[in-house]
Amino acid sequence: MITISRQTLEDIILRHSSRGMDILRPYLASDFCRNAAHAILNSERGNVLLATGFYVAGCAETDGPPGALFLAKALNSLGFECTAVTDEFCRGFFEDEGVNVEYIDIKAAEKHYAELLDKYAPKWLISIERCGVNAEGDYANMRGESIAEYTARIDLMFDEGRRRGIPTVGIGDGGNEIGMGNFRGIIEQKLSLKPCVIEVDYPIIATVSNWGAYGLCAYLQMLSGERLLPDYSEIEAYLQKISVMGSIDGVTKRHVPTVDGFAPEIEREIIDGLNAAAVV
Repeated sequence: MITISRQTLEDIILRHSSRGMDILRPYLASDFCRNAAHAILNSERGNVLLATGFYVAGCAETDGPPGALFLAKALNSLGFECTAVTDEFCRGFFEDEGVNVEYIDIKAAEKHYAELLDKYAPKWLISIERCGVNAEGDYANMRGESIAEYTARIDLMFDEGRRRGIPTVGIGDGGNEIGMGNFRGIIEQKLSLKPCVIEVDYPIIATVSNWGAYGLCAYLQMLSGERLLPDYSEIEAYLQKISVMGSIDGVTKRHVPTVDGFAPEIEREIIDGLNAAAVV
């Protein structure tokens, strides 16, 4: 029987919280990440669409694409067929890694997202650090600045998907991402920002959205008994790759292989912690 250490994977992905995600934790099931993994593992195999890519200062930030990539690889190993759904700011981030990509034009009409669902008939929609619309109809960064002119409305795909009964997962770390609409009132009251209003079936919160995706990989590994979680060297290499390609740290706005301003030592701590807890 697989056992979980006293510190759960949810504890690990919420370490070093400084933007209030720990405040939201009492409003979720204690094993919110495990619940999503369990539902995915017990679902019919087929296509999965993974939305990612967050615009920062002319680039895509380093939070999101790594989580999407390694989650896609994990799901592909489990028999799913994953496609990243993103925009031009993530051009080239996935193809060489063996993951199919759909690039969405920033001005794509609403019908395009319905057509994507028709094309792929996905079994799951998963978002990893993807900006979603707020109550004012805008797409805003954590400073409240509008980035609507640089953001394809991929969140519309999630609304349409839920209307069609497609299960959804949303991973976020600040409140303005797809899936944080589940906590809209709490975020408005306790975090004093205008949250994304898009809801999902399985919200996952983390200090860094990538960490939430890695936590989901870790639970998929524990529950399936298959080796799925990357080690730190794999993640470090991919961060180096996309930073050279133009991705930036969303906090420092520098082309460096770090995420949300956290030092590499912190990234290693989280990844090593997840790997230690998810041994199979």
